[in-house]
Amino acid sequence: MKKNILLIHTGGTISMSEDTSGSVKPGISNPLREGTTLLTNIATLVVEEPFNLPSPHITPAEMMKLKQIIEHYEQKGDIDGVVITHGTDTLEETAYFLDLTVQADFPIVVTGAMRSSNEIGSDGLYNLISSIRVASSSEAKGQGVLVVLNDEIHTAVNVTKTHTSNLSTFQSPQYGPIGIVTKRGVLFHHTPTKHENYSIKEIEKKVVLVKAHAGMDSSLLKAILGLRIDGVVIEALGQGNLPPAALEGVADLINNNIPVVIVSRSFNGIVQDNYGYEGGGQHLKALGVIFSNGLNGQKARIKLLVALAKTDDMKEIEQMFMF
Repeated sequence: MKKNILLIHTGGTISMSEDTSGSVKPGISNPLREGTTLLTNIATLVVEEPFNLPSPHITPAEMMKLKQIIEHYEQKGDIDGVVITHGTDTLEETAYFLDLTVQADFPIVVTGAMRSSNEIGSDGLYNLISSIRVASSSEAKGQGVLVVLNDEIHTAVNVTKTHTSNLSTFQSPQYGPIGIVTKRGVLFHHTPTKHENYSIKEIEKKVVLVKAHAGMDSSLLKAILGLRIDGVVIEALGQGNLPPAALEGVADLINNNIPVVIVSRSFNGIVQDNYGYEGGGQHLKALGVIFSNGLNGQKARIKLLVALAKTDDMKEIEQMFMF
């Protein structure tokens, strides 16, 4: 029996076409809508298109809109799963936001494409078909929000875009995909051991992301302090260390009750307070910096936005990042 799948189009390369000059951009109509009839043998589709935006245009406001649409259909009780088409540049952030916040127990899959609809080797329709198959799978339930491209199934918490143009750009460093899509079926070979979820009503806070570098000082961090920013994520060096000249800026932020979350600019491994030298992890921990448990910078920013929507208590926020 075919499943009822909510298909939400949001824009991105998967919904674009290449013109005669080689420029890829949105058209008057979404080419995926024209191909929807090809998908009806897989599932019964309910199609929504709340906006049509390149993924660099996506903000937390659009992410909240998607959350609200999904939860509306959850309350109606007539949907078995959700597939969202999305631009790839910020796909992992939207997927992770939904993973953290959506109150629903059916499969949610986010997909995209690296080539537009009329390019040679276009991957959009194929990825969409695979995603509908995954969203229709009973095994996908309870796995959290999933990202499906290039025959692979990834968790929203681990997946990241690793290449600017390659079709296999979405990878899960350290962990790999949790399943694959084949011609004969959807196969899961791993299952996440834990999943966190938070009920929020709105996103109003502002969080910035800063990347550490050799010779970094406090000037940028002090400038941030004057911008009415609510939280800061720093992609620190190695296992979670900063140049000594940056410490004054970090301390100023924390002393003004602005949480500072540390991740690593390395895409494998987690940050830990191992080093005891000036600017090392132990020094940062003593200042009140929050260490994130394996997230990359862009996802730690999403999580801090969600955390600040729940509380402004530093200890509570720190506990959330230990999950």
